[in-house]
Amino acid sequence: MSRRRPLLLLPALALGCASPEPAPRPDVVYHGGSIWTGVPGGSRAQALAVRDGFLVAVGSDAEVLALAAEETRRIDLAGAFVAPGLIDNHTHFIAGGFGLAGVQLRDAATPAELSSRIAEFAATVPAGGWILNGDWDHELWGGELPRRDWIDEHTPETPVFVTRLDGHMALANSKAMALAGVTPETASPAGGEIVRDAGGRPTGVFKDAAMALIAAAIPPRSEAELDRALAAAQRHALVAGVTQIHDMSDGEWSSLATFRRARAADRLALRVYSFVPLEDWRRMAAYVEAHGRGDARLRWGGVKGFVDGSLGSTTAWFYEPYADAPGTRGFPLGDLEELASRIAGADAAGLHVAVHAIGDRANDWLLETFARVGGDATAGRRFRVEHAQHLSAAAIARFAALGVVASMQPYHAIDDGRWAEKRIGGDRIRTTYAFADLLAAGARVTFGSDWTVAPIEPLLGIYAAVTRRTTDGAHPGGWVPEQKVTVEQALRAYTAANAYAGFQEESLGTLEAGKLADFVVLSRDLLAVDPASIPEVRVLRTVVGGATVYEEP
Repeated sequence: MSRRRPLLLLPALALGCASPEPAPRPDVVYHGGSIWTGVPGGSRAQALAVRDGFLVAVGSDAEVLALAAEETRRIDLAGAFVAPGLIDNHTHFIAGGFGLAGVQLRDAATPAELSSRIAEFAATVPAGGWILNGDWDHELWGGELPRRDWIDEHTPETPVFVTRLDGHMALANSKAMALAGVTPETASPAGGEIVRDAGGRPTGVFKDAAMALIAAAIPPRSEAELDRALAAAQRHALVAGVTQIHDMSDGEWSSLATFRRARAADRLALRVYSFVPLEDWRRMAAYVEAHGRGDARLRWGGVKGFVDGSLGSTTAWFYEPYADAPGTRGFPLGDLEELASRIAGADAAGLHVAVHAIGDRANDWLLETFARVGGDATAGRRFRVEHAQHLSAAAIARFAALGVVASMQPYHAIDDGRWAEKRIGGDRIRTTYAFADLLAAGARVTFGSDWTVAPIEPLLGIYAAVTRRTTDGAHPGGWVPEQKVTVEQALRAYTAANAYAGFQEESLGTLEAGKLADFVVLSRDLLAVDPASIPEVRVLRTVVGGATVYEEP
């Protein structure tokens, strides 16, 4: 798609050129701000001008206001800080929308509190309804896994299947297990585990692939329910300053269909890059052939797979055993030859391949597979490792050498940092969430949330990357502090690096004339405040395609 490339106006205007092309009159001018354009080596600007959803000028107040016509709207930023639109590299967006209206278990600090919250919520569920989502964290009460007998008496006729916050294990009550046909004789599937008590009976916890046994019994969501969940998720994200999400719709296509309905009805206020399961790469290749790849508001053509599980569920795949579970090293979630074949097939079909890898062995296996599939052209493909959490020293250098994108979520470091060392010991945590080492090696590092696993707010992600202060307050100087990054590095990871990771660097990621007018207005200058106070910074305005989609009341 071609478009007009207007004159770039920055503080150093090229006014000495003969007969310069006049910039088009803007629809709106934002002035009086402190604008971090994100352009490497660029200086601060004060104003920007927007026309037809694009930036037509970025520069000083005098330069940009001079372009305004009588009908141009003028918005005074009153000294506020402006940054390019904040992109989230990894969400489970529709699930997040459902979670906003579901039972809230994330901060349930005791087994009794978990049980009571489910009991209270069950009273609001209509007959036949399920209690889902939840996002519980057993580490808050010492690490004991929950059991179905904690909730059975409160939910005798209401099926419950609530997930741990990482999405890699879930607790089912007896009603849900009965509806799913799970009995003591049901075997754990490959790539998953049915947790059992000393007598061999299922406790109610299902890990990774085993979760599908219960999920198969959950009635599908209606289109109206999906649409409402998207609307709720979108409101939540825009308030946080998110202008685009990369959505990882694990196991289903309903999210893409929901996004497309919203786009057709002009209800999609933020931008979406939609990924579907890697196992469905042939279907996506045919979908692209039939429907193209979308537009600047909604795109598809990405596929996402899994190598392993999660650290919290002890299913992330390591070379060495877990320090607190020496009987396991974690495991791959499926047949690795088949996974490699899917990666190769999707890549050959021109799809964008992103794969989840947490443990050091999982990351090494995936990087080697990407190298084998891509050969000398690996860097041009923009293969993505989702999470890239626990790395071998060799892997850090290899990300840069191969040009593989490390798609990371910094809030995990301050959340998991409360207990990660007991899982994998003091040596392996040195290269855990290794933001600084990856950047120093020249790797492309992008940031996001993994919402609902972590809060979607980018400001909390920036705070986490810069301070690495764990959520329990135990590491005021930062957990593994040598892996801290600067605020500017974190901002680039949420803006320009994410634009690159989604093949959008020509249209997004920095504030330059000719690019899409996506930006966020904040109450304080992120590059000047004490990093510890970043969570106190407020989002004043979120702008997508030149339209204000959120403004602080």
